[in-house]
Order: sequence, then structure tokens, then C-alpha cells
Amino acid sequence: MAGLVTRAIAAKVREMSAAWPNGVEIEHVESALRLLAKWRSQVLAETYVAHHGARIRGGPFAGMAYLDGVSEGSFIARLLGVYEAELHPHLEAIMADGIDCVIDVGCAEGYYAVGFAYRYPGLDVFAYDISEAARTACAALAARNGVSGRVRIGAEFRPDDFAAFAGRRVLALVDAEGAEVDLLDPQASPALNGMNLIVETHDVWRPGALATVRNRFEATHVVTEVRGRSKPFDPPPWLDGLSELDLLLATWEWRHRQTPWLVLRPRRAA
Repeated sequence: MAGLVTRAIAAKVREMSAAWPNGVEIEHVESALRLLAKWRSQVLAETYVAHHGARIRGGPFAGMAYLDGVSEGSFIARLLGVYEAELHPHLEAIMADGIDCVIDVGCAEGYYAVGFAYRYPGLDVFAYDISEAARTACAALAARNGVSGRVRIGAEFRPDDFAAFAGRRVLALVDAEGAEVDLLDPQASPALNGMNLIVETHDVWRPGALATVRNRFEATHVVTEVRGRSKPFDPPPWLDGLSELDLLLATWEWRHRQTPWLVLRPRRAA
């Protein structure tokens, strides 16, 4: 099977390169590199599972059992526990303040939703995704970790749905591919004024998203912008013995461009 996949990837790269005009542009080379890098990343994930099983090695959710794949993005980075590691200190600081529920909008297969329920036994988690496949995967991940009773899964989350959580000690995680602009409006949803928020902004899909969200919350929240960076980590021995490129690919999250996060902490709580 691995040989068939390798030949298919090679054929795809040949097909892509044959379509390039004379004078190859950088975006053509980037497309081929991304395809090859994704393939290698998947090989690394499969190798990890062969060595350790589908269980997270490090990070805030170390020990959590995982599925056999992810709904999108890098599998190996999640398994190693370095996925979005730039957020780890912010997550720890917010949770130390005594959060009693997490809202995860754009939960995918449940890395955060199930991860928080797994790590914090007294926590209520509300996970939302418009993708039926993602919701099914999140339910399966919750069941695998024995937390189905505390991870409530829904489809679309609307701005006025925040009102149901008013007065609670909330962390809301939002990864909505540009829809954060529509969802996060404290004028329409006053309950947001007292909530901790971590928002992935997507100027790449919605120009001006970062500035719009920042401007809406600067008066009520302490705003910290967090950007993706290289991720130092302690690799397992089999990975440590591979190439430097493999070590880089193990932490690559498949992003096309930077999608900075905004960490928003209520000023009145601070």
C-alpha cells in the first residue's frame, strides 16, 4: 500500500510539473512542495502510531487516546503534543483562573474539546462544528476517552448563543475560518464581555479579520496577539534519528499562511 501511495504522489507531482509554463513561478514549486510535505507528514504519523499507538505523547493533553486520523491538518503534530504549542502557556494561565466550561466553535475531531474534558474532570465542554463528519469524529474521540457525558456536541453556533453562558467562568475557543468576524460581536452578544476568548483569525480568508476582532474587544479585554513559531520539542528516539527535514515536518501544521491568534482576557477579571 505504501508503494502505491508513493507512486501516486510521484505521478501527481509529474502531472503538476508538466502543466507549468516555461519559466516556473514560485507558487508552482510551493504547490509541489506542499503535496510532498503533506505526504511525508502522513508517513511520520503512521510511523508514530506503529511505535506508540494513537495516543498523545506530550503537551496539555498528554496521555489522551486519539483517533486513527484527523479531520484536517497535521496528525503527527497532534500526536506529539506540539500542535498550536504557542497557545499552551495562555491555556494554562486561563484554566488556572478556575474556568468551569469551555466552548469550542470549530471543534473538528475534538482535539481541544475532548482534550479539556479528559484533563479536567469537573469541566463542562460544548463543542460545535458545521461539518457532520467532524461532529461524528468528535463524538467518537469523546467515547474513546470516556468523556461523552461531558462533551456536548452541536452544529452551528450563533452569536446569540453566547447568552446561555452569561455569568459562567468561560473559555471560548473559536476557529471559524473567517466567520469569527460574524460570530464575535460584543454589541450583539454582551455576554462576551466577561468571557476569556482565544480566536484564530483568518485574514487569509477574510481580509481585516484580525483588526476587526481586536478593535471590538480592546476596551473590555486585555488583547495578546500570538503568532506561529518553530516548536522545540523532545522527539522520540526513532524520530530523533531521522533527517532534520523530518523533524521540521513533524511540527508543521499544514497552514498556507500565518493565522494569528488573539488571546482576549476580560479586563474586569484582570
